[in-house]
Amino acid sequence: MGTVVDAASKEANGSSQTNKNIKVVFVLGGPGSCKSTQCAKIALHFGYTHLGTGDLLRAEIKSDSENGAMIWYKIKEEEIVPLELTINITIDGFPHNEESHAAFDFVIGMAKFVLFFDCSKEEREKRLLNRNQIYDNIETIRKRFKVYKESSLPVLEYYNSKGKVRKIDAAKPIEEVFEEVKKVFTSRSDKP
Repeated sequence: MGTVVDAASKEANGSSQTNKNIKVVFVLGGPGSCKSTQCAKIALHFGYTHLGTGDLLRAEIKSDSENGAMIWYKIKEEEIVPLELTINITIDGFPHNEESHAAFDFVIGMAKFVLFFDCSKEEREKRLLNRNQIYDNIETIRKRFKVYKESSLPVLEYYNSKGKVRKIDAAKPIEEVFEEVKKVFTSRSDKP
């Protein structure tokens, strides 16, 4: 799961506005659906900040920390990194008091929509095998697909029941997919 956050809004006097101007978009899609590629394009084109959990976890692995070693072990064993560890890495020390807790709840509660990159398992498998990462072998990929189906699809169903899912056909070439993304971000109902 990725997240893009628009925090670039400013008041006329140049000071930062309150949280009411922060726009959060959750990004979901199976492994190999090109979420990170599209999030980078969204950040560049629309001024969002991309918070990619996978990128943050890989950076922690490279840091040679105790947490990095545990993350590497979990990835190697095709297990999900424990939520507590993921949260500690991605937002260490936050929320640290009642005020920040309330702000966090406010931001999470105001997610504009969920962008879902839909792509067949066969296409995602092909993409992952072609990217030649150390942990991208057929056995690992299929285990990741299973974990995605078991853990992420219920989240998608929840947001869909709230009418917040915007589905994109991610099997198309990258630029065609981004054209569809732009339509979502500029539509009257979804415009941040």
